[in-house]
Amino acid sequence: MMLAYLNRLFEQAFFLLAVLIITFTAFEAKADSRIKDIVNFDGIRENMLIGYGLVVGLNGTGDNLKNSVFTQKGLTDFLEKLGVNTRGANLKTKNVAAVTVTASLPAFARTGSKISINVSTIGDAKSLKGGTLIATPLVGADGEVYAVSQGAISIGSPATLSDTTATLTPTSGYITNGAIIEREIDFRLDDLSEVRLALKNADITTARAIATAINANLFYDYAQALDPGTVRVNIPSQYKGRVLSLLADIESITIQPDSTAKIVIDEATGTIVIGENVKLSTVAIAQGNLIVKVKDSEEYAYEIGLTKVEPLPSEPGKEIAVFSQNTNLSDLVQGLNSLGVTPKDLISILKTIKQAGALQADIEVR
Repeated sequence: MMLAYLNRLFEQAFFLLAVLIITFTAFEAKADSRIKDIVNFDGIRENMLIGYGLVVGLNGTGDNLKNSVFTQKGLTDFLEKLGVNTRGANLKTKNVAAVTVTASLPAFARTGSKISINVSTIGDAKSLKGGTLIATPLVGADGEVYAVSQGAISIGSPATLSDTTATLTPTSGYITNGAIIEREIDFRLDDLSEVRLALKNADITTARAIATAINANLFYDYAQALDPGTVRVNIPSQYKGRVLSLLADIESITIQPDSTAKIVIDEATGTIVIGENVKLSTVAIAQGNLIVKVKDSEEYAYEIGLTKVEPLPSEPGKEIAVFSQNTNLSDLVQGLNSLGVTPKDLISILKTIKQAGALQADIEVR
């Protein structure tokens, strides 16, 4: 019995030593992101709520009841609940609009607490400015009512009175703390035997790094990376009945997340976002009077058409840009910017390099 206990202690000590070596060599030097910022705890999430209601008090900018039958019916039903019989009446008011109300129910929201809501028109109302949402129940995916919303609607305003470029959508608005929670979602952390961490950006290396860092912090092999997007953590005995404390300890651990090499291009705005792991291989590109070369040695020559071009010294700001092998994109972009290359030309150059197989990254065009 004593021998088994000593073997157990030896295994734990050996595991701890190995993990500490990995931690100090791989994580301490580069750790910069908390686990809470890169994962979601499985089961701890928001839930979507939706409702249908009426906005009243509009200054003639509401729905045309002839075109919006659902608005007229909703108004008739609302008035009947208040004891006003309007069956058969020809309603012509334009101060009412039918709207959808959406909200997010936070995890562990308690009865009586308030959440903000968004309101959007359904019919042909021109604006919700000055309107008031009347009591509207908000239901979840199960059809149960979880909150009730009501209040004066705000549609926002330009940052400054002189800001003529700001565009507002008067058919959508919001009410800060405009709904009261009426039902709670039953979820008990202390009943869990394990917790799962869902990575916001699935990655094999990051998942393994998270598991290793958690094990180093808990001094035993409790965490396991199941796949690129999931890390499972068994509840240690010292945390039984205190799962919240375990989550607090885990989310404060810092690691260095890894990511795939990617370039995101928004052609409409000319925006280019480049990941740090993007690399370039040997390549030469000519575009108009611009020549871009990425070379693998100081002595080089290549052909464009039938003309052989020898290396020539180039002055800063001229048409030739030369980069060494394994140049990253930040170096390339910095060099091209010094040549006055426009975002449109830069996008074309990046696509061409990718087609030539010299760009080690994925390009996502939006």
